[in-house]
This record gives sequence, structure tokens and C-alpha cells, in this order.
Amino acid sequence: MVFFGFMVNYMLRVNLNIAIVDMIYHTNTNGSNQTHTEPANVSIRQTVVQDGQIRFTWSEYDKNFLVGSFFWGYLCTEVPGGRLAEIVGARRVFGYSMLLASFSTLLTPLASKIHFYIIVVLRVVIGFMLGATWPAMHPMAAKWIPPNERSKFVSNMMASSLGAAITLPICGFLIDLIGWESVFYFTGLVGLIWSILWFVLVFETPATHPRITVEEKEYIETSIGFTATNHKVLKVPWLKMLLSPCVWAIIITHALSVFGYFTIVNQLPNYFKNILHFDIKKNGILSSLPFLGKYVTALLSSLLADYLRTTDRMTTTTTRKVFTTFALLMPGFMMGLQIYTGEDPIFAVAMFTLALTFNGAVTAGYLGNGLDIAPNFSGTIFGLANTLSSFGGFVSSHIVGVLTDGDKVRHFRPWQYVFMVLTTTYTVGAIVFLIFGTGQLQPWNTPKISDDVELAKKEAEPLKKISS
Repeated sequence: MVFFGFMVNYMLRVNLNIAIVDMIYHTNTNGSNQTHTEPANVSIRQTVVQDGQIRFTWSEYDKNFLVGSFFWGYLCTEVPGGRLAEIVGARRVFGYSMLLASFSTLLTPLASKIHFYIIVVLRVVIGFMLGATWPAMHPMAAKWIPPNERSKFVSNMMASSLGAAITLPICGFLIDLIGWESVFYFTGLVGLIWSILWFVLVFETPATHPRITVEEKEYIETSIGFTATNHKVLKVPWLKMLLSPCVWAIIITHALSVFGYFTIVNQLPNYFKNILHFDIKKNGILSSLPFLGKYVTALLSSLLADYLRTTDRMTTTTTRKVFTTFALLMPGFMMGLQIYTGEDPIFAVAMFTLALTFNGAVTAGYLGNGLDIAPNFSGTIFGLANTLSSFGGFVSSHIVGVLTDGDKVRHFRPWQYVFMVLTTTYTVGAIVFLIFGTGQLQPWNTPKISDDVELAKKEAEPLKKISS
């Protein structure tokens, strides 16, 4: 259910990225076989009918503004979502967030026809809902997944890439066959069906699951042991957490890695259309390749990482650093090559695909590292990391929007600056985790027993005096 949940999660997120290519009204300004398009009126937002479809005269800046608006809501619920999952449970936080985001997705066509800022607000709401889902999953993993199996579990979160890989080509065909509105009805309906199944099949802990076997329950609870607390809500040691270098290694590395990922996922259909001149069906298929590659690498690298740790061939710290360094330096190198090869369709598709394929190894790197260092507060840590990365998602859309506004979107030079930025962010992220990352359980993860004993002695002192 987690695997399919994150697939649906990204369906609800990236559906706009492919649909918006067909939502905007364009006029053909070139008589050649390749279609070069220009917005009908970039100064006035209008709703027009073209080829039997309702379309909008949004500028390139408007388009990136709308795509980036998702992250306004997304960043608001990262830390609250992780902490709420630690308190009330991930089942409710993850399930209700997906349910409400799915329902909001169904309203997207109507919102876009009412006013540009209505659909902006709706995308903010969808971001607000989905922002709580990612950090909520770490507290669930802390209760369900034995430590040496957590890399494999975290790879299920990379089903988000598989969701994008499936959504983009399907939506491309739906747009070509029916129209852009079908994209939101299809993904919203899939989300509603998944949400219902989630509440029927998923439970908060092994102890509360009505159909689990005794053997599996005992195996999970014994394997997890003392690293995660199931019986009481712990206070977050904010000062110790925020002064911990390994926590900041996760936060900064995640922010820089996701900056690159969001830039690619949000801009790939736009780049394929305006620079490589692919039609909508080919756009959807080719845009899906990087995400498919990322999921395959996520799965294989997580299996390898768990094997290396279980057989003691690598320590947890070494494993996390090796896979994180590989997962960020390689995409940085690919984006560097893209500066020079980005106009060639074959090389450009290959570089994008390889960049995200290599980046999939983050599942065996920093992505599950919060469960290593502090499983009791892994949701809060991931919430902090995703909050900063959400700023990156909005900033990346804004940067691309400014650099490619108007006629510049069809010229390669502005995109070269985008690739330079991506090369830098990926490289810096790898260096930060290599220096400050660790796989050691932190002492502030679990309250000290000595403190509890000391408190009990103080509380018992008045009773001793009365007794004497």
C-alpha cells in the first residue's frame, strides 16, 4: 500500500506538469514541420476555445507561477505532518492527506475555468495535503520495519518516480485522445480508490493489526527492540536535534538533491516541447524514462545496501555516505554535460534519464538516514528536511520562469544557466553529507533511564518522610 500510495502521490503532483502543455492556447508562427508556438496574448489572461478544447492565455511566467504554487502549501505541513504522525499515527495522517488531495484534484478543471488564482489556490491546497505524507511515513517505518530492512522499505517511497513514469505517458495519450481535463479526473479517481483501500488494509502498528500472525508480530517487535518507542509520545529534544551536525547533513543534502529533482520533474515536459520539439504523446513517453530509471536504481541500491549492512561488509555510516555521494555526484556530472549536449535530442534524453537514474540511490543513502540516527523523531527530521527542500521546489520554478519568460523559453542559452545551477547544487549536497553524515544512533533519541529513576526518587522523598 505504501508502494502504490507514493505512486498515486506523484500522480496527483505531476499531472499538471504534462496537462499544462495542452492547457495553454498557442498560435503556430512557423510553417515548418516542427511546431514553434507563441502565447496568443501574454498580457491578458483569457479563456478561449481552440480545437474544441478550452485553453488559457497564460504567459510562461504564469505557467511556472502555477507549477510552483504547489510548494507554498507543501512546505507548510512538512514538520507538522511528521510530528503529527509521531503523535496520532501515520495511518491517519497519510490516509486523510491523500484522500483530500485526490478530491481537490477532481476540482482542478472547474477551478481553472473560474479564474487563474482559483486554480493557484487549489494547487496550494493539494500541496498542503501532500506535504504531510512524506514525513509521516518514517514514523510508520520505525514501528513496522526491522532496522536492516529499512533501505528496502524506503525504496517504496521512490515508487513516486514510478508514479511519474506511468502518469506522464498515460496522461499524454489521454490529452491526445480526450483532452487535458481527463488528466485530473483520471488521477483524482485513482487517488480516491487508493485512499479507501488504505483505511481498510493498513493499521498503525503490528500489535493493532487484526490479521497479522503471531510469528511475524514477534519478529518485528523483537527486531525493532528499544530503538523506537511505541508506548508513549516523547517530547522532541529540539535543541539537541538542531545542534546535531548529522541532522543538518540530512536537511541540507536532501534540500539540494530535491532542488535538482524538482527542477527536472517540473520542467522536463516544457523543455522537451520548446527545445526538442516533441509532440504531446512523445513528450509524455520520453518524460517518463528518467523516473522509471530512478525507481529501478532505488530498488536495486536499497537491496544492495541492506545486504552490505546485514553481512557487516559495510557499516551503516559508510553505506549511507557511499550511496549518497554516488547518487548526487553522478547527476551533477550529467547536468554538466547537458550544458553542451542539451540541444541534441538523443543526448539530452540520455542525460536526463541517467541523471535521475543515478539519483535513485539516495534510498540507500541519506533518505533513510533519519531512521538510523533517531527513529523516534525520524518524522520530525524528515519534515525539517522536506520543508527546506520545498522552498527549493518553488525557487526552482521561479528561476526557470524568470530565465525563460516569453520568447526566451525556445532558446537554449537560458537553459544552460539552469544546468549550471543544477551541477552546483548536486555537488555541494554530496560534499556536505560526506563530511557530516553518520549512521550512528544518537543519544538524544531515547530518554535516559537514569533521569527517570532520579525523578522517581525525588517524587518518593515526601512519602518517606511521612512514613518515618
